[in-house]
Amino acid sequence: MGYIQKGTSAFHKANLAFFAAGFNTFAILYSTQPIMPELSKAFGVSPAVASLSLSVTTISLAVSMLFFGIWSEVKGRKPVMMISLVAASALSVLTAVSPTFEWLLFFRVIQGIALGGLPSIAMAYLGEEMEPKSLGVAMGLYISGNSLGAVGGRIMTGILVDFFSWHVAMGAISLMSLVACLIFWVNLPRSQNFQPSSPDLRSLLLAFAGHLKDRGMLCLYGIGFLILGSNVALFNYLGYMLTSPPYSLSQSLVGWIFIVYLVGTVSSVWTARIADRYGRQKILILSLGLTLFGVCLTLDASLWVKLLGLPILVFGFFGSHSLASAWVGRRALRNKAQASSLYLFFYYAGSSVAGTMGGYFWSMYGWGGVVGLVAAFLLFAHVLAICLAKVGQSVSEGWKGQGTVSR
Repeated sequence: MGYIQKGTSAFHKANLAFFAAGFNTFAILYSTQPIMPELSKAFGVSPAVASLSLSVTTISLAVSMLFFGIWSEVKGRKPVMMISLVAASALSVLTAVSPTFEWLLFFRVIQGIALGGLPSIAMAYLGEEMEPKSLGVAMGLYISGNSLGAVGGRIMTGILVDFFSWHVAMGAISLMSLVACLIFWVNLPRSQNFQPSSPDLRSLLLAFAGHLKDRGMLCLYGIGFLILGSNVALFNYLGYMLTSPPYSLSQSLVGWIFIVYLVGTVSSVWTARIADRYGRQKILILSLGLTLFGVCLTLDASLWVKLLGLPILVFGFFGSHSLASAWVGRRALRNKAQASSLYLFFYYAGSSVAGTMGGYFWSMYGWGGVVGLVAAFLLFAHVLAICLAKVGQSVSEGWKGQGTVSR
């Protein structure tokens, strides 16, 4: 079997393909977050209802990711990923011209289902096709595409909605998406080591059930649910707060605030290093505490103190996510793919639930209500992190931490 090796043309093409695809997937996913205040104005809906433009997409993504991997076992990796990207791009066009908010939500639900095809299969393709020595670099470039897409999509729509309209902002995402599809199709090498197999639904369900019976896994899944839920809840309504008096910032400036997510690429590496020295549980609790501290800073009336809190909470968030997600992989004795799929399911489900809950807290209690909800989520995550010490050691007793970034 031939593997793709570092330094070859195939290696560069595969990395370009996955960088473009990862950028595209997460740019589409989070593209509506900065423009929620504009959606509220355009369609006359409350902040909580406007947040559904992201929440319905993340929950459908969470569900579809559980099953796309099975389909790819039969049909092949590249064809399924390509279908996913093309469908998501076509739905981006339809989203941009949605005549009503109901149609926008409908297209975003279907789009979430389509988007699940890439993140659920990409790592399987890379693991099969890349030479082991080259896998780390390839995985890092793919993850960087995810991170930059999540940031770039938010900034792009935030700026364009300020100068034009939300239709133009979403239309620009659609155009970029179509280009990314072309780059992916032209550059990604065909699978050389893929072996098709028949799906075994019973075995899959048993694997899921086994992980859900593990109290340690449930704690980790709960932490994933709570940390992304708290992050999305805060950033969903940040724009409403900052574009209102006394701050009255423009949508462009609010869009640029999302650049703080780049801090996550640093924090995931840092937390991995110090977790190796001091222990994963201690550093997980520290990261959660750092997130909570950053969130509390946003209560200050000073705009500069609020802005200072954002990179701090993002640093803590990515550190917590990297430790929890890696811990899932290490704790699973078998069926590691299913263990990770369940983590991502709860992770994105948390985004959907808390992202919309935050809207009701914003409407009833203002920014203090949103921060209160987020703080409650993070305190509960602390409790689960402490409980991890009481459910037995992970699969690899000597392991203390390993960083990943997936956003």
